[in-house]
Amino acid sequence: MSFRSVTLGLAVATLMGGATLPATAQDSIYVPLFTYRTGPFAGSGMHIADGMHDYLEMLNQRDGGIGGVKLVIEECETGYDTKKGVECYEAVKGKNPVIVNPWSTGITLPLIPRAAVDKIPILSMAYGLSASARGDIFPWVFNPPSTYWDGMSMIIKYIGDKEGGLDKLKGKKIGFLHLDASFGKEPIPLLEELSKELGFEVKLYPVAAQDMQNQSSQWLSVRRDRPDYMIMWGWGSMNGGAIKEAVRSGYPMDKFLSVWWPGEDDARSGGAGAKGFKMLNWHGVGTTYPALQDIMKNVVDKGLSKASKEKVGELLYNRGVYNSLLIAEAIANAQKLTGKKVVTGEDVRRGMETIKLDPARLKALGLEGFADEIALSCVDHNGHRPAFMQEWDGSKWVKISDPIAPMGDRVRAQLEAAAKDYAEKNAGWPKRAEACDKAS
Repeated sequence: MSFRSVTLGLAVATLMGGATLPATAQDSIYVPLFTYRTGPFAGSGMHIADGMHDYLEMLNQRDGGIGGVKLVIEECETGYDTKKGVECYEAVKGKNPVIVNPWSTGITLPLIPRAAVDKIPILSMAYGLSASARGDIFPWVFNPPSTYWDGMSMIIKYIGDKEGGLDKLKGKKIGFLHLDASFGKEPIPLLEELSKELGFEVKLYPVAAQDMQNQSSQWLSVRRDRPDYMIMWGWGSMNGGAIKEAVRSGYPMDKFLSVWWPGEDDARSGGAGAKGFKMLNWHGVGTTYPALQDIMKNVVDKGLSKASKEKVGELLYNRGVYNSLLIAEAIANAQKLTGKKVVTGEDVRRGMETIKLDPARLKALGLEGFADEIALSCVDHNGHRPAFMQEWDGSKWVKISDPIAPMGDRVRAQLEAAAKDYAEKNAGWPKRAEACDKAS
């Protein structure tokens, strides 16, 4: 576990021998970022870390923070290791963080029981425990804009559409290549339930963390089993390793699909043969958006970012931007709701529950067309928003589908059952302090 303070005030204080003091708890808002710039997952983690930091730092540089209050941004290196992630949490919780971003399903899971006790909201954006979308049962956890179960249902729905309907999946064989960790296992219950309902066969190909860059045994099994489609749930070097092995194995790339985590570097690793690889996404890439231009002007060009200019605007960088967009919006909402400038974790939890990023708001934030609209509530901490399929054309991602909505009824039934089961199995699970309005 290591810390990296990244506010301008802290940097100046260091250079001036303490002449300029960093912002204090009385006049700033503390936002810790759990990141991993080292280890086998750094290839994915560093770009998201850059996007998260740079959007928040842009608000500091351009606007003086949020609502006139500077943000104290501090990174804690987890290496995507659960133990280190929990250590980071224990180290920051005494500094009055307004929100925590674990950036690992494995780290998120042990933090869920702590959140209500410490009154620190957890943002596990499009990852973590799918069931935590139920805000009435998990009031301190948020996982917008879609759960892993939503994502799996979208992929199955897309495959069904390509086959001529979900009923045409009967008798098909679908392979599931996944990181052998909490993250990779999360959608398996829904996948297995859908296989029973729709009549397709599932083949599981787990990849241990130490084997992410050497998946020859998994792809030998793929060649033997000959699945009609392959779905990937990977992270870090696993994604690039899988794409390279798929190309080497001659697997048809138009039948190889992934949840939303591969980046451009992963696709490039497969060379020309990676053309046709597909993945879900829900936001824009590139730097044409005014907010991204403001990041370039106020952060990158000033040398306040760790990102190289060519990486700004790539998929995972912009994923980090989206994450911090949610944080900033929750803080701004909390300020409006409470009338306070310096808000707390309890305030920001309420701010998260009132997020409403509609087209008008996105335009006002300089992100018109960047993402689909989303609204969260007391009951719904996710939004269950659609995603679209994009394809690697050999040099860039190309959007190839209209928005794909999750299988609402199928996912909702599984999610509600899982949420209730979680609360029942954890004796003394704290009930929400205030009831949710039935209309919310």
